[in-house]
Amino acid sequence: MAQWHQLQMLDCKYLEQVDQLYDDSFPMDIRQYLSRWIESIDWDTVAFQDSLATVRFHDLLAQLDDQHSRFALENNFLLQHNIRKIKRNLQDRFQEDPVHMAMIISRNLKEEQKILANAKSAEPDSEGMVSAMVVEKQKLDNKVKEMKDRVQVADQNIKNLEDLQDDYDFKFNTLKNRENEMNGMTAKELEKEKMVVGRMCFDLKAKRQDVVTQLTDLLNVAQALLSDLISEELPEWKQRQQIACIGGPPNACVDQLQNWFTAVAESLQQIRQHLNKLQELEQKFTYDNDPITQKKAFLEARALELLKNLLSNSLVVERQPCMPTHPQRPLVLKTGVQFTVKLRFLVKLQEFNYQLKVKALFDKDVTEKKGFRKFNILGTNTKVMNMEESNGSLAAEFRHLQLKEQKVAGNRTNEGPLIVTEELHSLSFESELQLNQSGLNIKLEAMSLPVVVISNVCQLPSGWASILWYNMLTTEPKNLKFFLSPPAAKWSQLSEVLSWQFSSITKRGLNQEQLNMLADKLLGAKAQRNPEGLIPWTKFCKQSANEKAFPFWLWIEGILDVIKRHLLSLWNDGCIMGFISKEREKALLSDKCPGTFLLRFSESSREGAITFTWIEYDVHNKPLYHSVEPYTRKELSAVSLPDIIRTYKVMAAENIPENPLRFLYPNIPKDKAFGKYYPKPTEAAEPMDVENNPERRGYMKTELISVSEVHPSRLQDNMLPMSPDEYKVLSQYVSPRDIDAVMSADLE
Repeated sequence: MAQWHQLQMLDCKYLEQVDQLYDDSFPMDIRQYLSRWIESIDWDTVAFQDSLATVRFHDLLAQLDDQHSRFALENNFLLQHNIRKIKRNLQDRFQEDPVHMAMIISRNLKEEQKILANAKSAEPDSEGMVSAMVVEKQKLDNKVKEMKDRVQVADQNIKNLEDLQDDYDFKFNTLKNRENEMNGMTAKELEKEKMVVGRMCFDLKAKRQDVVTQLTDLLNVAQALLSDLISEELPEWKQRQQIACIGGPPNACVDQLQNWFTAVAESLQQIRQHLNKLQELEQKFTYDNDPITQKKAFLEARALELLKNLLSNSLVVERQPCMPTHPQRPLVLKTGVQFTVKLRFLVKLQEFNYQLKVKALFDKDVTEKKGFRKFNILGTNTKVMNMEESNGSLAAEFRHLQLKEQKVAGNRTNEGPLIVTEELHSLSFESELQLNQSGLNIKLEAMSLPVVVISNVCQLPSGWASILWYNMLTTEPKNLKFFLSPPAAKWSQLSEVLSWQFSSITKRGLNQEQLNMLADKLLGAKAQRNPEGLIPWTKFCKQSANEKAFPFWLWIEGILDVIKRHLLSLWNDGCIMGFISKEREKALLSDKCPGTFLLRFSESSREGAITFTWIEYDVHNKPLYHSVEPYTRKELSAVSLPDIIRTYKVMAAENIPENPLRFLYPNIPKDKAFGKYYPKPTEAAEPMDVENNPERRGYMKTELISVSEVHPSRLQDNMLPMSPDEYKVLSQYVSPRDIDAVMSADLE
């Protein structure tokens, strides 16, 4: 079943997560109309080849033209208009940078897969177990529904009160007229009428007291809900957003939060209308100790204060500042490069549409700026929030903001106490909401998570390290001095974040064995991988690791880069063991048959490199381990790793070069493990196809291969491939050297 079709069958809470993936940069309309074509393309590969990305970009435009033609046949003018607009926007945005479009599609497809996986794992098991979090959210849903129901009951009671007061007023005035005129009534009849009117007055007073009590209770319920939303749900959502920003699970959608905020706001507005109605009733009829007269002002002030509290906490940063060129590295902004940020007002009421004008400000609350760089914010820094551009939510997206550093004449601007990538800055947003009925202006403010501002793309890895460390260890958005004294991180925290760096750009995070190796690297083997072990900030990002000339994080960053560029499919398929110490490597290979190899990342390369190690045995059945010089981006750009493994040769003087690699650990035949990555045999060139036939052009066809030269004493006789099980049985009786001899004799 197509991925897009599977997504549409999910529960609404997962569909809301899908909704967050798509915006004006790549609209969901395209995903819907071209879903089959989009899923047929390997966008991971496209995202790293400029020429291929250009081809796919024009293919996509052609697909949109076809879709436009289909709408034309259906005489659907509106959808034709939308398709034309989408096409123009895509051309404006990606014509010069089609790789960026491929990266967005690749990222979205991966996020969709994660959402599908999360939905599958969250399904109730056979015993009907439901997570505690879902139960709590359901409780809150029930509280909101109960409040809305009680508001409707109060509305009906006030209508009944109005009817009762009208009846009483009519009866009272009628009786008064009859008393004046007597109108032939006996004293007994008059007394009876007075008793009826008196009973009605008693019922009316009781009803007024009941309504006032009911509205008081409703405000108590609203206050309790408000406390839950502002003190618990909103901070929890913001914390989940922090985690999502640094590669963690996608943030639970803000739509649910919006539904709750809106429901409470609607209820408070209705309660205020009820209080206005009571005021009208009071003006028509009142008496000593009238509960409406006694409580009206207090209830009105309380309802207004609750509404103000709700509204003043309703402006949130839905999508944190991010450069479209680096969608997986939000909160790191480069001077002179546009970035986007999206805000949402959680109270979705029609009367607020186009009423909120939001202004973006940079470092607004920073008072101590001495030694820290200062920036001007360029671009359109004011937006009006509306429902039309954000799928019905009240939102505003800033798409063309830039930062420009203020140059201080005669002084360097980075002589502060922190290096550039440790300086934290704030992006805040201000607006003002006027409640016409009350004549009140409510100040609204929201602040993004702290951002790091770089001036050169080479600072991006260090800047991202700062974002990781900050969001891993604190939830205080105004703590811009965090790196003056950064706290240490527990290994249990850091290990999870490190795994997210891989799972956010690939299909695989880090397993426990890989994390154990990294723990030893940071904490030392003596620490025994203590989850509570502390790693200082300097050891993570600044000090050289294991006497190397580069820090631990830059080593990880180099590996991530080489995976994204050259090893993505191999990593996703589990072919790369990756992080493993040399001691553990030998232990794993020690009982394997000759030619068994594994792939691991080099510990000595800052830019990211991969090597393979295989096992052989000498004449005394002693294991020998060989590791090839690591392959960096330079070599992998020329020849893919599967091709290197396929054609790799070991050669000694006067010997024929042989490929020593036979089984990928633990026992997978090499060609079975990597066969699907080998280049497909090209069809025989046509006799007249001079352009594509090297021999017709007078050239001999060549192929790049990796060859290692060794001393003859280290080169073992070549052994024909046999299965690991066959080797184990035979090795019980003869040495590996004798096995080789027997196999060679059989050949002769």
